[in-house]
Amino acid sequence: MVIRKQIDVVVVEFRDRLTRFGFEYLKRFFESHGARVEVVEESEKSYEEELIEDFVSIITSFAARIYGKRSQRFKKIKN
Repeated sequence: MVIRKQIDVVVVEFRDRLTRFGFEYLKRFFESHGARVEVVEESEKSYEEELIEDFVSIITSFAARIYGKRSQRFKKIKN
């Protein structure tokens, strides 16, 4: 839609709702096609803080999968 110039503004609540990485590249791409990106809630976190949060989320997700598999195995043994 941006390439076909069907939109003028892309509005997102948080930067990471548009893209997790490479926000500035995507923003420049939109601007080169005449569209602008507006972020409603600008995060005051540094790049490092956001990266740490992403890392913790990934670890939490993997841990949940591991514990879920263990739980399923336990249920099978119990039954």
